[in-house]
Amino acid sequence: MKLVREYADSGSEQAFARLVSQHVNLVYSVALRQVRDTHLAEEITQGVFIILARKAKSLSADTILSGWLVRTARYVSADALKLRRRRQIREQEAHMQSMLTENESETWLHIAPILDDALGSLDQKDHDAVVLRYFEGKDLREVGAALGMKEDAARMRVNRGLEKLRKFFSRKGLTLSAGAIAASVAANSIQAAPTGLAASAVGVALSGGGVTTATVIAATKAIAMTTTQKLIVTVTVAALAGGGIYEARQVTQLHRQVEAIQQQQAPLAAQVQQLTQERDDATSKFKAALDENEKWRRDAAEVPKLRAQVTQASQELADLKTQADRREPVENEADAWGKRAASLKQWFRDNPDKSIPELRLLDDNDFIYEASRNLVIDPDGHDHNSFPMIANGLRELAKTRLVGALGHALAGYVEANGGALPTDLSQLTPYFNSKSDPWSAAVLADPSSILQRYQLLHTGQIGDVPAGEVIIAEKSAVDPRVDGLLQLKVGGYTFQSVGIRDMWNERLVNWGPDITAKFKPFLK
Repeated sequence: MKLVREYADSGSEQAFARLVSQHVNLVYSVALRQVRDTHLAEEITQGVFIILARKAKSLSADTILSGWLVRTARYVSADALKLRRRRQIREQEAHMQSMLTENESETWLHIAPILDDALGSLDQKDHDAVVLRYFEGKDLREVGAALGMKEDAARMRVNRGLEKLRKFFSRKGLTLSAGAIAASVAANSIQAAPTGLAASAVGVALSGGGVTTATVIAATKAIAMTTTQKLIVTVTVAALAGGGIYEARQVTQLHRQVEAIQQQQAPLAAQVQQLTQERDDATSKFKAALDENEKWRRDAAEVPKLRAQVTQASQELADLKTQADRREPVENEADAWGKRAASLKQWFRDNPDKSIPELRLLDDNDFIYEASRNLVIDPDGHDHNSFPMIANGLRELAKTRLVGALGHALAGYVEANGGALPTDLSQLTPYFNSKSDPWSAAVLADPSSILQRYQLLHTGQIGDVPAGEVIIAEKSAVDPRVDGLLQLKVGGYTFQSVGIRDMWNERLVNWGPDITAKFKPFLK
C-alpha cells in the first residue's frame, strides 16, 4: 500500500508504473480465467488499473491490495461478459428484423384482402384503438387521449384488438404473430390517393345544384306514383267490399236453414252435444297426462347433464381462483418494472445530455426490458446497473434499430444515383421508407436531429471505397466509458469501441440480402 499512498498523495507516475508491473500478471491471470479470451483479458486488465487509479485516494491503509485487485478483476470480467452477451442478443435481433422486413410484403399480400373484414369484426373501441395506433401512427399516449383513457389502458385496448385480428386471420388459415400483423398494417395500410382527388372531392361535396335538381325530380315521381297507388287501392277495396256483402247475405240465409233443422232435431242435438263434450273432456285429460309424463321424462334425462355442468362449473371456478393466485405476484412484478421504466424515462428528461434522438425508435416494452436486467455489484457495493448503465443499453438498442432504416436509405440513394454516394447526409431523407424498414417512420418524424449526429466519411462512387472503410460514422459517444460508435460500411455495420467496457469492436454484422442486392451492381 506504500506505492498506492505515494501515487494518491503526489500523483507519481513512477509509483503507479511500479504498482502495475508488480501486479499485472495477477490481474491478467484472473481476467483470462474468467473470459477465456486473451484480447478481452488485456482490456479488462487495463480497466482494473484505471479503476485503481481513480479510487487510490479512497482505499484505506489496511486494504490488502492484491485481494482488492482480484475482486475487482472478477467484477469487471463479469460485467464485460454480460455486455458481450447483450451485444450478441442485439445483433441477433437486428438480423432477425432485417429478415422479417423482407417477408413483410408477402405477409401484406395475404392479409390485405381480408383486413377490412377483420376490422369489422372488432367492437368500436378496439377498432378505433387499432386505427389510431397503426393507421394514423399515433403513440399510445395520443391514442389514450383520443379514447378518453390512460396510456396503459390504451395499450391494453390496442393489444386486445391485435389479438382479435390474429385469431380472425388464424380462422382464415393465416398463422401470423401479433407483432407481424402490427408491422405489416403500419407499413402498408395507408396508400397515397391519386393526385387531384382531394380537390375533386371538395368540389363535388360543396356544389349542391345538380343533386337538388335530381332530388326534386325523384320526389315528383314518388308523389305521382303514390297518387296512382291510392286510386288502385280504393278500387280494390270497393270491389272486395261488394263481394263481402253478397257473401254475407248468402251466409245469413244458410244460418236460417240450419236453425230450422236444429229445432226439428233438438233432442238428438242435446245428446250429441253432451257426448261431444264428454269426449272432448276425456281427450283433454288424456293429452294433459301425456304432456305431464313427457315433461317428467325430459326432466329425468336432464338430471345427469345438470350434474355434469355443476361439476364443470365448480372446477372452472377453482381453476380461475388458482390462476388469479398465480397471476397476482406476476402482475405485481410487472407493475414494479413498469414503474422503474417510467422512472428511467424521467431520468432521461432530467438528464438531456444522456439522451439521443434515436430513443424515439424504442417503445415501452424496450424500456421495461432494459429496466428488468440483472444487477452487478462492484467491490464497494455500488450498483453497476444503475440508470446510467441501463441508459447505455437503451442507446445501443436505439442505434441498432436505426441501422436498418439508415442502411435502406443509403442503398436506395446509391441505386437511384447510379452508384454515387451522397455528398451530405440530408440527401438520404427522401429514401427513408417505412415499407422497407419499420423504423423509418420514427426517423422521418425529425430526420435532421438524428442525421446531425453522424458524419459522411466518403463521397464519389461506392465502388471506389476501399474494402473495410467506414462510409457513415457516429461523431461522438454520449458516455465514452461504455458507449460504442456506430459505423456503416459497404458490407455491413460495426460498433467501434471508445471505452474499456466495449471489448468486441470491429465485429462486422452483414447487411440483409435486399440491401446487398442494391449495392452489388456498383461494386468492383
